[in-house]
Amino acid sequence: MDDTSQKIIDAAMTLVRDKGYVATTTKDIAKLAGVNECTLFRKFSNKKQMIMCGMEQEKWRGNITPELFQDVQWDLQPDLEMFLTEYMNRITSDFVKLSIGLRAPQIYDEVAPLIMKIPQAFISSLIMYFERMEQKGKIPHSDFECLAMTIFSSTFGFTFLTASFEQGLVKTKRDDFIRKTVKTFVNGILNE
Repeated sequence: MDDTSQKIIDAAMTLVRDKGYVATTTKDIAKLAGVNECTLFRKFSNKKQMIMCGMEQEKWRGNITPELFQDVQWDLQPDLEMFLTEYMNRITSDFVKLSIGLRAPQIYDEVAPLIMKIPQAFISSLIMYFERMEQKGKIPHSDFECLAMTIFSSTFGFTFLTASFEQGLVKTKRDDFIRKTVKTFVNGILNE
């Protein structure tokens, strides 16, 4: 990819993050990229193509894969802290805002499968981890899908609220949230 195309993609993704897909115009993209609007259309057929090219780049998507969660110690507290930390290291406020900006009917069908890979990777990795912990006799049997969904929902909720309101609504620092939340989950899992 040439530098001009990358500048256009970066400008488009930044504007969608900040304004939303519908409010982002090709004129705005060209201005932010520092190019003529005609240049946009020499490089890309339309705004949607710019965004889809951006979604293919790691810097514009939350790169969450099951491989990310392989460094386990088979100890519930540190392992769950690792899961939450790895998720929050990659699902930044910018990514959350971009995901919100992409919820326009004009593009959502195309980007939703890409965005859904993130919770799918997190949840499926947690389920597999819990199943292995049960096999090792370290946790009792439970509805591991429900448990993984609960942990994901809590993690996503904190990330979403922090991205949306910064410290205006969530006063708890990220590391404190992770430690205290995991402690609560560990107590619940082991005492079920």
